[in-house]
Amino acid sequence: MDDSVLIKTVDLVKIYPMGDQKLIALNRVNLILRKGEFAGLVGPSGSGKTTLLNIIGSLDSPTQGSAEVLGEKVETLSHRKAAELRNKHIGFIFQTFNLLSVYTVYENVEFPLLLLNLSASQRKKAVIAALEWVHLADRAKSKPPQLSGGESQRVAVARAMVKRPDLVLADEPTANLDADNSHHILDTMEDLNRELGTTFLFSTHDQKVIEHLRRKISLVDGRIANDETVGDENRRKRP
Repeated sequence: MDDSVLIKTVDLVKIYPMGDQKLIALNRVNLILRKGEFAGLVGPSGSGKTTLLNIIGSLDSPTQGSAEVLGEKVETLSHRKAAELRNKHIGFIFQTFNLLSVYTVYENVEFPLLLLNLSASQRKKAVIAALEWVHLADRAKSKPPQLSGGESQRVAVARAMVKRPDLVLADEPTANLDADNSHHILDTMEDLNRELGTTFLFSTHDQKVIEHLRRKISLVDGRIANDETVGDENRRKRP
């Protein structure tokens, strides 16, 4: 596979059994995503975008076809190998912040690093850098109940980025935020994409997210209906 290709799916199919019937969530999806992209899977609820995101993140396996991520075929990975791929190379951001309320912001961001056998000093350096990226270094000792929704999602971004992953998968990351906080979070992710070269792939039907995308992949009934590059003139301009 071309070194610039991060993700490649070939005739990807996902079928869920529903009693004596079946639900075809993905229907022969062919997709290539290259390093450094800022792209989104766009479509209504039930279009297959979250299913596709989960397979790319090795949280699920295809029924048929192939999904290759960072040179690894997801359908052939053992549970241990899939966990290793996620732990080392993929960051996740969800619409629910999934922060641990009994731990501080610092500890929440540090958590992914505990799986990587880094020294305490290496972890500290990485956590501080991640909190500075999202402008929350001054809240390191706070706990999630003390944060606003926007701050909580910024912590989630820092947690996803702290290990400097090759790929960040974001599933409806602005669903619980107002417009101002949404655009602030997305501006931050765009900065990280440009400065660190991290590839971002969103699953969304939120127009606020769509305004920031440089590539829009539209799904309808489990198929890619349209795949377009969005020119700068059609993307949201920062105020």
